[in-house]
Amino acid sequence: MVNCCGLITANKDPVPLKSIEVELEVRDHVATVVSTLNYENKEDKPLEAVFVFPLPGDAAVCHFSAQIGQTQIVAEVKEKQKAREEYDDALSSGQQAFLLEESEQSPDIFSLSVGSLPPGESASIRLDYVTELAVQADDGLRFCLPAVLNPRYQPLGSGGSGGSGGVQVTSVPASLVPYSLSFSARVSSPRPISKVESSCSLDSLQYLNSDQTQATIKLAAGHKFDRDVELLIYYKDAHQPTAVVEAGQASAEPGSLMGDPVVMVSLYPEFPQSVMSSVASCGEFVFLLDRSGSMGCSINNSKQQETRISSARDTLLLLLKSLPMGCYFNIYSFGSSYEHIFPKSVEYSQQTMEEALKKVGEMGANLGGTEILSPLQHIYSQSCIPSQPRQLFVFTDGEVGNTKQVLDLVKKNSGSHRCFSFGIGEGSSSALINGLAKEGGGHAQFITGTDRMQPKVMQSLRFALQPAVVDISVTWDLPKGVSVTVLSPPITALFQGQRSLIYAQLTGQSPKAAEGCVTVKYSLAGHPSQNQLRFSLKPAEDTGSTVHRLGARTLIRSLEMEERERRGQPDGGLKEKVVQLSVQSGVSSSFTAFIAVNKADGEAIQGPLVRRNIPISRMCIVKGKSRNLRMGAAIFKRDCCIIGSPIARACSLQLDDEFEMADDVPPVMPKQPPRDPLLQLVSLQQASGCWLLDPALSAALGKTSEEVDKSKPAPVNSDVWATVLALIWLHGFKKDAKEEWELLAMKAASWLRSQNAPCLTECVEAGNALLGCSMQKDVLGL
Repeated sequence: MVNCCGLITANKDPVPLKSIEVELEVRDHVATVVSTLNYENKEDKPLEAVFVFPLPGDAAVCHFSAQIGQTQIVAEVKEKQKAREEYDDALSSGQQAFLLEESEQSPDIFSLSVGSLPPGESASIRLDYVTELAVQADDGLRFCLPAVLNPRYQPLGSGGSGGSGGVQVTSVPASLVPYSLSFSARVSSPRPISKVESSCSLDSLQYLNSDQTQATIKLAAGHKFDRDVELLIYYKDAHQPTAVVEAGQASAEPGSLMGDPVVMVSLYPEFPQSVMSSVASCGEFVFLLDRSGSMGCSINNSKQQETRISSARDTLLLLLKSLPMGCYFNIYSFGSSYEHIFPKSVEYSQQTMEEALKKVGEMGANLGGTEILSPLQHIYSQSCIPSQPRQLFVFTDGEVGNTKQVLDLVKKNSGSHRCFSFGIGEGSSSALINGLAKEGGGHAQFITGTDRMQPKVMQSLRFALQPAVVDISVTWDLPKGVSVTVLSPPITALFQGQRSLIYAQLTGQSPKAAEGCVTVKYSLAGHPSQNQLRFSLKPAEDTGSTVHRLGARTLIRSLEMEERERRGQPDGGLKEKVVQLSVQSGVSSSFTAFIAVNKADGEAIQGPLVRRNIPISRMCIVKGKSRNLRMGAAIFKRDCCIIGSPIARACSLQLDDEFEMADDVPPVMPKQPPRDPLLQLVSLQQASGCWLLDPALSAALGKTSEEVDKSKPAPVNSDVWATVLALIWLHGFKKDAKEEWELLAMKAASWLRSQNAPCLTECVEAGNALLGCSMQKDVLGL
């Protein structure tokens, strides 16, 4: 028996990574993250440690350095192949070297190689990045520190290899991650911080001043790597347009991106209330549901039985009940192959709704891998329906290896649809989920921790039902002698209350106390509108180079996508432009890498170099037919500490092999809990919006058929009575879930108005008496 001591992997290899320390600084809606990775080689031979890990997909990595003893080495950004050659040359000569590079398949996965770490040597690696915080449906700003990297499904023929675009991901259950994580955050904003929430255990929020515009918070001790670290930050009066001007670097060449000032404009369009009060009654709604094996996992790591696929089925029920009459719809599902309920989108009716719901109820996480590209290609091959704007809803746990290929396809078809995306569970790719929405002109949501999927999806449906904004233009009014170069791609979508960011380079000298103005013009439901923001051209203090780096990252991403679109054709040197911009700004790209070599005087490191892959947590280990074996192997290895025994090694190999196959076998479906009363009531609603008076409705209301029939006012139609009762029940007993049923309730109220039913006041009073509520008729929208 071998004792479990120190840092070791499941295969008994010592792990040189001891701990990760993360410091987050949030200023309004921009985050700066400093990560320190502490390494120590306790072996008797030099090591190369390789760590593959996720970062937010839109992060701009802007600093990479190493501290060895008293020596600090700051990395440089170089063209990727040159950086790799320099790294290999350093290792072959016995020098210490450090290489950080972005995956070629997905911009949210990085590989860190620490080469030639001598026996007994320690090293601290510092990695800095900046990122924008996305606005959630409830107006919270979301920061996510990905701690989970599920192996990315690599479709055949996608050109990648391994789990991260050429680098093998080593993943273990959270309980076996052999290093610690500490996390602290400092938040500051011009507006008071109302609260900070998280799916992880946090210490109490500590305010640093009386007006509550600055605060600190820490991750509670003992955090396990069983989930991403997600913070939701809420400010008072969050929807305020702002502009921040950041001065150029004195050391940079004037006229260059880093030498000139850069402005970051944050806009929150406000649409006329007269237009917003009308909900679109048309559209083609296409729902694309992931049915790969990983969707059979629990939606979070709690003991609740709800799986990702069961939550998605419930969500589709609410979506289908909330669609307006007169629209068109279809439902696709995908895994290693894809299916669709109808050959092409059909008109929404009672018959088509019932047929779709029957098929949805039969859907399981049993279609194998995660081939999202093929169903998207099929959807885009379908001709659009005249006067029915296409709205695409994508539900996935986002574990794919061909992210860039998928996003290129969405962008290519962005003129014909809007795309709303939903990342389900821990470890979903932020690059994929955010990229789908960004390139498809829609909105992205993440469902993690204890989140319910339904309210977030229904918020996106409200966005989809907003009238489409067209003819968007941005104009600048600047002092004479000042010109502007916009770094951001053109704005293609605007939603009420949702932020739009614009980065722009300002060239030339501006007079003191000068002002600039940016105007966004657009047309909404045939009504021309505009929003305007005036701002001072005086650079803000203490912003460092954050705005410049985010602007550079935005431009780099646009150029990378354009290069992929033109691959094989003359592209005007786009790759060279990306490399030049990346090197100049110090921001990572898919064509560059950070390289640092310790060239300090001293003897070359002797001995054969041993590679150690550092494991990272995976969220879902209980899938497929191997559920008991997996749990047994994990507990066996964790608790019994007999890592070196033949039995444990066999379990480890089998567990790892089956995990790679897990998307190809149907999961063991857990016993389903009793159906939510809300969903039970909603399932009975007709496509037109009404409910029928039958025993199933009475049971959903918690009454007998005799009680319901006896209370009905004589002159009232039975369907009107049933619909009024359903609305009273929703308002009276499910007010806290209003965002989930509000749209279908609006449809029901509209149906009631169309009936011109007599005695509605009497009907509402009788319903209140029966159900024990006190709703007024106007509350029901009647």
